[in-house]
Formats: sequence, structure tokens, C-alpha cells
Amino acid sequence: MKKIHTWLAVIVLAVGLGFLAPGPASATTSYCGLGWGSLGESNPVMSTASVTDVRTGQHSCFDRMVVNLNGPVAGYTAQYVDRVVQDGSGFTIPLQGRAFLQVTVNAPSYDSALGRVTYSPAAAAELSNVAGFQTFRQVAYAGSFEGYTSIGLGVRARLPFRVFTLDGPGSGSRLVVDVAHFW
Repeated sequence: MKKIHTWLAVIVLAVGLGFLAPGPASATTSYCGLGWGSLGESNPVMSTASVTDVRTGQHSCFDRMVVNLNGPVAGYTAQYVDRVVQDGSGFTIPLQGRAFLQVTVNAPSYDSALGRVTYSPAAAAELSNVAGFQTFRQVAYAGSFEGYTSIGLGVRARLPFRVFTLDGPGSGSRLVVDVAHFW
């Protein structure tokens, strides 16, 4: 019994002196090792492809929105805004959340040569069910006008995000927007 008290005293002393205490956190360490920011990102190039689908997914450190195109994706703009507006009309798109990302793909949701629609969501106010997502609150269609397609993304807070493109599947491509769960 005396040995247990002795070892307990040694452990309490070591913790008190800081030998077993964790070191200070680095000021440059970010959530999940993500080094993203919250400033807008854009590429002004126009795409010859059309939008065909919008979907979402959850990951351990971020929520993801993917915009599928039927050809190579070229340009886009993604930025936090006070309100998401519909291209052409300027009408506000109501969104749930405390911060709003307006994502504009420099590609229409219709085939400009044939005039047929390539993406027509069943419910413009809810492109994907994001109930239970950690960051996303709502994904809404803001329309397609003069070669641009806009999507409103309501999020929990103004959190870091990144935008990138991926080739495939097949001859198509994808615009990906990831929004971190925390800073």
C-alpha cells in the first residue's frame, strides 16, 4: 500500500512540475491540418461544358459539394456574400445558415447549341438533403443565366473553404467545394 502512495505522489509531483503536461499548441496548426482560408476564389475562363448534377457528401474534416459537368470545367467563382442572388433578376435566394457562399460555375445548365436543359433540379430550394451535416445547412439553385450557373450554399458559419476541379468520370469533369467543419 505504501508503494502505491509513493508512486501516486511521484506522478502528482511530475504533473505539477510540468513533466507530463502537454506542450503548448502551435499557433500555425489548423483544424485537421487544413490550411484553407475564407477569401473568394475564382477563375474567369468560360467553359464549353454544361452543368449536369449537384451533389453533396460528408467527410471527417469538411462537407463537400460537387458540381458535375458533361465536359471540361473551366471557370468558377466561390465567395462569401451577404446574400445569394439569382443571376439576371437579382432576387435574393433565401438560405438557412449564418454564412452564405455563392458558387458560380462559368457554364450553363443547358446545352447552348441545342437549347435543351442539362440540369433541372426537382426542388431548387434544396438540391441535396444536408440534414445532419456538420457545416452545410442548405444547398439551393440560384439559376442559370447567360452561360453561368449559380448555387447558394448556406453554412453554419464563415468557415475556411477550398475550390478545385477534377477530371472525369469519362469526358466529364467536376467542380468541388469543400467547407471545413471548424477553423
